[in-house]
Amino acid sequence: MSTSDFKTLLNRYLTDTLSGDELTELLAYLRQHENAGVLKTAIQEALKENTFKDLADRSRIDIVFSNIMQEAGKSGLTEASTPVLPRRRKPVVVLLRRVAAAAILVAVLSGIYYFIKDKPAPPVVAGKKTARPGLTVDIAPGSNKAILQLADSSSIVLNDTDTGMLAQQGNTKVLKLDNGQLIYNALPGNSSAILYNTVSTPRGGQYQVVLPDGSKVWLNAASSLRFPTAFAGKERGVTLSGEAYFEIAHNKSMPFKVRVDELEVEVLGTHFNMMSYKNEAVTSTTLLEGSVRVSSLPAAGDAGHRVVIRPGQQAGIRQHSSVFIVHEADIESVVAWKNGLFQFNSADIQTIMRQIERWFDVNVHYEGPIPEGHYSGTVGRNNSLLTVLRIFEESGLKFRIEGKELTVL
Repeated sequence: MSTSDFKTLLNRYLTDTLSGDELTELLAYLRQHENAGVLKTAIQEALKENTFKDLADRSRIDIVFSNIMQEAGKSGLTEASTPVLPRRRKPVVVLLRRVAAAAILVAVLSGIYYFIKDKPAPPVVAGKKTARPGLTVDIAPGSNKAILQLADSSSIVLNDTDTGMLAQQGNTKVLKLDNGQLIYNALPGNSSAILYNTVSTPRGGQYQVVLPDGSKVWLNAASSLRFPTAFAGKERGVTLSGEAYFEIAHNKSMPFKVRVDELEVEVLGTHFNMMSYKNEAVTSTTLLEGSVRVSSLPAAGDAGHRVVIRPGQQAGIRQHSSVFIVHEADIESVVAWKNGLFQFNSADIQTIMRQIERWFDVNVHYEGPIPEGHYSGTVGRNNSLLTVLRIFEESGLKFRIEGKELTVL
């Protein structure tokens, strides 16, 4: 099928004029295509044409998505996932036994909608038997949980506390809202001392914090944020370990600075993601809105380096190196965790399994050679581990779970 023929079928699908035979043809083409990236490019080009300009309207997308969901339901598609497409030399095999063409279209159109968005996870039953050898127990997904360490070193387990006022730190009240959000409400007046708090998420946890200046921070699993309970002086400074998404309140007279290991990011008001896990090779900053200046901290014999990045770019530094990497970022994949998703774009199995480890609080091992190939697709983080692994098993991968130990066979 040529690209123009593909666009024609896509046009007919979106305008509800696709015949049954054409739907079968489109499905067969998508299942056999060797490069999911080519499909995504073709769809993006098609969407730029006048025929599809109305898809930019949110209400129109809602209508299309509703129709897709209904069609997917009739086709026996579960709400657990979109297809994961292994990019290999042999033709691509879609990792679902029964999948509607609509589902594949949504998976490729990754910037529009996902089937699993905001869907509740299925009930998890420990010890539940499955049809697949090696997968005999299930593990629930991560959730909102964190520990708050106050200035006096006392700790509060946030997921176990009731809503309302948790503590007062100087002139700042610490509140927990009904949605689990932690808010720092600074009262008028200056505190006599600078007090610091730390919010830490375990593996399998995430949390959202609103800082005293109104800036919002989403913490991913196995992360921590140290910050003053009231900002004073010429800048607002915090220290991050792990990964977080920031929406910084604008204050021209008081720049906001985030320090992670060997990097420092300075902003006025912007949206960006920072990732600095010890088991990841690169510490990265990805910018969505505004402007940030990324600097490597001075080291022995090195004065440090700095670079300014624009929206859509990512700056990173390899561990124990002052050489920056600046390139166009896959924004959707970078911030997918914040939106309740795992999203992979040509990722190897080790990259994927590191995310699995952090979110499901498991230890991943490899028995035999590490599986080759790269994978693209979307899976909901609110699904249980067993559900996620079953999707990957359709590509030929096999797993074994023993307690908290996950083995890739």
